[in-house]
Amino acid sequence: QVQLVESGGGLVQPGGSLRLSCVVSDVSRNVFTLSTMTWYRQGPGGQREMVAQSIPNDRTNYAHSALGRFTVSRDNAKRTVDLEMRNLNPDDTGVYYCNRHVAQWPWGQGTQVTVSA
Repeated sequence: QVQLVESGGGLVQPGGSLRLSCVVSDVSRNVFTLSTMTWYRQGPGGQREMVAQSIPNDRTNYAHSALGRFTVSRDNAKRTVDLEMRNLNPDDTGVYYCNRHVAQWPWGQGTQVTVSA
């Protein structure tokens, strides 16, 4: 079955940067290419919220809080979707997951991002 593996999280000071990566395995290039891939953040409250989306045909969508600071990108050949995060602040703290926007695959383990001085 499809597997999602997120990586790249860590502890960073406010104002710092991180680059997250998500690898999707056991999915065809065609299926991946046609999928809207979403990065989610699960904060202390437990609810996952959309942070950024990579939409087919080089389109993107961002949560208001991510605009101007985060950049989502994808490599369809490698079945990967990355999230470049800059100027991080404590509100960005959480576990970050990637998944398809609809018809979601089994969730991965996520990667923890902690922004703290």
